[in-house]
Amino acid sequence: MTLRNMLAGSLLAVVAGTSGAMAAELNLYTTREPGLIQPLLDAFTKSTDIKVNTIFLKDGLAERVASEGDKSPADLLMTVDAGNLVDLVEKGLTQSVQSDVLTGSIPASLRDANGNWFALSLRARALYAAKDLDLKEITYEQLADPAWKGKICIRSGQHPYNVALVGSYIAHHGEEAAEKWLTGLKANLARKAGGGDREVARDIMGGLCDIGVANSYYVGLMRSGKGGPEQEQWAKAIKMVLPVFEAGGTQVNITGAAVARHAPNKAEAVKLLEYLVSDEAQKIYAEANFEYPVNAKATVSPLIAEYGVLKPDTVDLAKGVSFRKKASELAEKVGFDN
Repeated sequence: MTLRNMLAGSLLAVVAGTSGAMAAELNLYTTREPGLIQPLLDAFTKSTDIKVNTIFLKDGLAERVASEGDKSPADLLMTVDAGNLVDLVEKGLTQSVQSDVLTGSIPASLRDANGNWFALSLRARALYAAKDLDLKEITYEQLADPAWKGKICIRSGQHPYNVALVGSYIAHHGEEAAEKWLTGLKANLARKAGGGDREVARDIMGGLCDIGVANSYYVGLMRSGKGGPEQEQWAKAIKMVLPVFEAGGTQVNITGAAVARHAPNKAEAVKLLEYLVSDEAQKIYAEANFEYPVNAKATVSPLIAEYGVLKPDTVDLAKGVSFRKKASELAEKVGFDN
């Protein structure tokens, strides 16, 4: 072999080694629409040279990971509901992560005490109100006040958003009080519980109801025009109020993630988690999805920031989740959707 060929071979070996070092990757299983998080993943890859392979699973995330067993390629598991995250932990599909970055950025009530899951963004169970209504603050408890009889719109009591709200109510006041509250809230409905959160704004504009319970980020989606011109008009007819529990805060749900139990690329998965709570990523998240950041230093989208500062409920998120079954049973018992 000539010296020239030897040098060429050595160069190829160096390039190959470098290429291999740059080929770090991880596999993200997510129930969140990939398009909503792709800007974040692209920014992460640009910053770290770690490629993210996204596997979207609308349903059956836990079942998929469980069936794959210890051969599962999943590194990070992302869901759009706290209950689903807790389910993953209870089924033994996650592992504990110790990270000063994560614990320093995420309040204790929005992460697992043992490091098995972490919240990445928040959405508040808010109140939409007619724009000309003189209402600046309200508690969830007051929604059952007879003064609101025939004036409230809300989606099904069995929808996960409302099941989570009732679960939090039980965590605050107990089952008996929650049943009484649900009965009072049902008596105040202007129409049968149903539809979606955005339809609450539509029905307020139409004069069917004065107020309604709905998620905060839909306001941003409607106001931004992402829901189309019709929904922009719905948004113009309402304002958003952030209710609180008596001696508590606003009920929130989360998009969150956990490192898979058998993650083949755990280090890379933790790096992505840490990136997702950085100031940069939280700002991207807020602007793309109109959700609230978990990192208090991050910027909130101006389309929802004008409605006030979110003060998440201090009751541990997992505690409310633990009452989901009872919350669903209570909604059925009082005939909330009838």
